[in-house]
Amino acid sequence: MQILIQFIASTREYPRSLIALGSKIGQLNLLDLTRRFLYYQLNPTSAIEPDDLTLASCPMIWDSKASVFHSATATFRAPSNPSGPGGMYREVIRSTPFWPKGDIPGPRRDCVFVDVGNSEEPGMKGLLVARIHLFFKFSYGSVDYPCALVRWYSTSDEPDPVTGFWVVRPESTRRGVRHMGVIHLDSIIRGAHLLPRFPSDAPVYREINYMNALDLYTSFYVNKFIDHHAFEIVF
Repeated sequence: MQILIQFIASTREYPRSLIALGSKIGQLNLLDLTRRFLYYQLNPTSAIEPDDLTLASCPMIWDSKASVFHSATATFRAPSNPSGPGGMYREVIRSTPFWPKGDIPGPRRDCVFVDVGNSEEPGMKGLLVARIHLFFKFSYGSVDYPCALVRWYSTSDEPDPVTGFWVVRPESTRRGVRHMGVIHLDSIIRGAHLLPRFPSDAPVYREINYMNALDLYTSFYVNKFIDHHAFEIVF
């Protein structure tokens, strides 16, 4: 599957240093997460598991300047979708603190499918689901690294037997903090659509809407019916 992920225009309202940027977005360990990401970019054959990787082993990038983006485009071949010449399809993935369109303006943090990279498993068993918290780019050794800071979801072992949907839940660390990570932009497959699993014994309050549902619920169905291409890869 050939996929092209590209940033749209950068925004200038953020600090350039990774330390200051992490403070601005409320993610104080952004620099540490980026250093861990860079280690595996420079050492793709490393056998060290992420949980065993120490920061002392990671490159120092104190002076690296970052650029922030609020959206990226994913272009891929999806002949079963209404698409352009050659079956090419294009969608916009957004991560912005303010989205003015729609009935309820507010922040928009889209979800995506991420290629595991080292898995031969088909469908969802070879994919992960993440929510984009920040699109950014930095340089190291004269090489640009387009990245995304993401919040990870864990995936059920099998689809739900009643609905046929895969189920994902926000991952947390041992301290109960949301599991975050930095990934290369090229590892993103396309956008993902999650449906909250509404509890049968509780009402759905009017205050819950499309802006805050991903923050309020603890488990979600992966919607494979959003378009033909999603149906083809989410199985």
